[in-house]
Amino acid sequence: MSSRRGGRGRGGGGQGGLPREVQVSKKLSWLLRHHAENQGLKLGPGGYVNLKDALSVNALKGMRITLDEVREVVADNEKQRFSLIPITAAPDAQQNADSVSGDDAATVSKELPPDFDAEDPANYLIRANQGHSIKVDDEGLLTPISADDPSGLPEIVVHGTTWRAWPIILKTGGLKRMSRNHIHFAGGLPEGFEPLDDDDDGQEEANATDENPAPRAKKDPVISGMRNTSTILIYLDFPAALAAGLKFGRSENGVILTEGDEHGFVPTKFFKRVEERKGGYGVLMKNGEVIKELPKHLVSGGGGGGGRGGRGKQGRS
Repeated sequence: MSSRRGGRGRGGGGQGGLPREVQVSKKLSWLLRHHAENQGLKLGPGGYVNLKDALSVNALKGMRITLDEVREVVADNEKQRFSLIPITAAPDAQQNADSVSGDDAATVSKELPPDFDAEDPANYLIRANQGHSIKVDDEGLLTPISADDPSGLPEIVVHGTTWRAWPIILKTGGLKRMSRNHIHFAGGLPEGFEPLDDDDDGQEEANATDENPAPRAKKDPVISGMRNTSTILIYLDFPAALAAGLKFGRSENGVILTEGDEHGFVPTKFFKRVEERKGGYGVLMKNGEVIKELPKHLVSGGGGGGGRGGRGKQGRS
């Protein structure tokens, strides 16, 4: 994609010093995750909106974003934050007529018309795959994960956070949705992380049992769900969380998401294992019980703790 600088637009903060492709990605995230409704858009089934409508809102139209730029951002985004589909491939094309405006609604159909214009933004729908703070129906957006389908259960469910956030998580009793709709987990470790060895405090990998120890072979890194700058890793006892009634889904880009319990929490009792991964302090918690305190200088010093992990909000995963 072109690296030309672009205009700031309105409503998403000044971004004039960033490469054009980063500006486009950030502005699309700002709109599709957090501000579609107050920009006059209604998310349809699966969280999709008409692309022409999206590019025409006040906050974006000054940037004059092209269809080719959107295609490149969708294809090249390393975390696969967006999905772009022809309007006829919508989860429910008839219902999506309610999410587009004016004459564009008439283009919604189950089949491509003979004169389908592949270069017209009105003929496409776009969505953010996860990370929403605005209301969106999970049906069509997430694939449910159920204990009734063992083949679909992830081997690892892990949340990445920071030194500074860890004492807050302990104090409040768990991970919280904060301003997002979901608490975010990864189905593995990002680039640069390796599982701790079995002899690190004698702990087994999260979700492993004596009869079924977790493999230590290197796995392909995940691309979404956790920042690779995370300093604290919280491995979930996923079977226990499912058995307790917490509902989980998987987004199209592989992020594992949950609304938490009735209070929007994933309690610490479901923390199978918590690791400090930058300062060499190893395992901090096992099976919901603290076994080692995090040194105060890590919490107060801010190094590695200034990221957006909070009590469950996983920043821009």
